[in-house]
Amino acid sequence: MSRRKLGPDEIALWKKVTERTEPLGKQETFDPEAFTPAPKPAPVSALTPTRTVRPDQPPKPPARQVSYDLAPSLPERIRKSPVQMDQKTFSRMSRGKLKPEGRIDLHGMTLDRAHTALSRFILASHGSGKRLVLVITGKGKHRDDGGPIPVRFGVLRHQVPQWLSAPPLAMMVLQVSEAHISHGGGGAYYVYLRRMR
Repeated sequence: MSRRKLGPDEIALWKKVTERTEPLGKQETFDPEAFTPAPKPAPVSALTPTRTVRPDQPPKPPARQVSYDLAPSLPERIRKSPVQMDQKTFSRMSRGKLKPEGRIDLHGMTLDRAHTALSRFILASHGSGKRLVLVITGKGKHRDDGGPIPVRFGVLRHQVPQWLSAPPLAMMVLQVSEAHISHGGGGAYYVYLRRMR
């Protein structure tokens, strides 16, 4: 980037600004008329080696492709989370072969009502010794009206796993996974609860 020379009106404006200011103890002042931009650095040629390679040194491996997707999708994060429960039971649950012992439908609830209802449901289910429950959130509606702050698609769908992984529910929940299509698919979660002690 090359710097341009200041015009006469800009120089006059600068002089007015410097007349009203007090120096901070520096001996030199800026003179815009005498200012010359620093010379551009010479471009590095593609043929010019950037580092020397010794014959006894192994070649450097090629740079890895870096993914800049900072927040993977929610189903992907749940799929990649480690399995905490018995693998055989998890496999049966994922294929929709296990029947949930209880269910709660959070459709149409506000976040605070849904959080309270989910907490009560999980506490009651765990207290009664249930192991597999179904939490129906719905897939969500597209409500982004184009404002400056984006609205997340499916707010309850994104909040429920976070609520289940935070205290006090986290102590009772062993595994959360997306439900099989026969139980609601992407709009529902299987919540596998720990045994009562």
